[in-house]
Amino acid sequence: MRILIASSYRHAWNSVRPEAEVFIEMVKQGHTVTLMTQDNCEYLPRFNEHGVKTIACYPTKKICPTTIKAMRKELVEGDYDIFYAFNSKTIPNALLASIGHRTKVVLYRGTTGGLYRHDPTAYLTHLSPRVDGIICVSDAVTQDVRKRVWKNKDNVVTIYKGHQLDWYLVPPTDRAEFNLTEQDTIAMCAAHVRPSKGIDVLITATHHIDNPNFHLILAGSGFEPYFEAMKASPMAERIHYIGHRSDVPSLMAMADFQVQPSKSGEGLPRTIIEAMANGTPSIVTTTGGSPELVEDGKTGYIVPTNDPVAFGQAMNKLIADKSKVHAFSQAAKIKLDTEFNASETVKKHIAFFEHLLSEQ
Repeated sequence: MRILIASSYRHAWNSVRPEAEVFIEMVKQGHTVTLMTQDNCEYLPRFNEHGVKTIACYPTKKICPTTIKAMRKELVEGDYDIFYAFNSKTIPNALLASIGHRTKVVLYRGTTGGLYRHDPTAYLTHLSPRVDGIICVSDAVTQDVRKRVWKNKDNVVTIYKGHQLDWYLVPPTDRAEFNLTEQDTIAMCAAHVRPSKGIDVLITATHHIDNPNFHLILAGSGFEPYFEAMKASPMAERIHYIGHRSDVPSLMAMADFQVQPSKSGEGLPRTIIEAMANGTPSIVTTTGGSPELVEDGKTGYIVPTNDPVAFGQAMNKLIADKSKVHAFSQAAKIKLDTEFNASETVKKHIAFFEHLLSEQ
């Protein structure tokens, strides 16, 4: 099978790796894979070392004539079976470049919401009649997209990104950095904050915490609108805002559990995956793909969206019982290793591509 990929790899290594390793494994299995991306990505040497051909070509805008021409040239010369595009810039250019070519066009979708039939721009992306298949990051995303597309609803499928535990294993941050000890219970929340992240729900939930040794650490950007609410919390002195950090996996490994109070828009959150790999349980809401990662009462807790009382009660359960934290920790690692492993991801991609190619 000949596969052409259009995506961006100018991101953090851990965010790139679950996607990138799929294509490396495809080459190992005898398929031809060519990648069109930026020319200065950290992952390029590994791609080239393992036989993934790379072409320095990435659109500067959503409709980029230079990119469309280059994509079309590669499609024709390489006679590709599959053209797989991933993001808001590569998708419309790939669709326009593939018009009239025999290749099957596959698109990726990583979030719920934002795709509407009344939006003309949607017909340059996932609602385009040129689309043959859509791979979604979670069942929640798949269900959302199937409501929007006009045809080929059965070709909108979920394929989880694959992971390996050793990709994420890191030494925990020293609790002494925050003047904390093993006797303290720590919850970690890492986010680039927008209203959908539910930080207001989390801060309100702290009003329902009943343990004086519990500390909440907040990392990321955009927390400023919530500073006053933090000060008003009865545990204000135990809420630690630490700003942007590049060592979030280590912080997650340090924490007893991580919290994600999102209200909407989640696909399959990487923070939960990194936490699971390091044996850190999660408390999440029912929105998006989070409930597909967390098994309620076994690897963490799932609470109703926008319910600070329920969120606080779930935190209290883990705060009060470190043996439960330990049990959830081990179960989370096993779940990630068995249900979200990289080899299964490759297998499902190839099967889906073969299915599309069998269709007339």
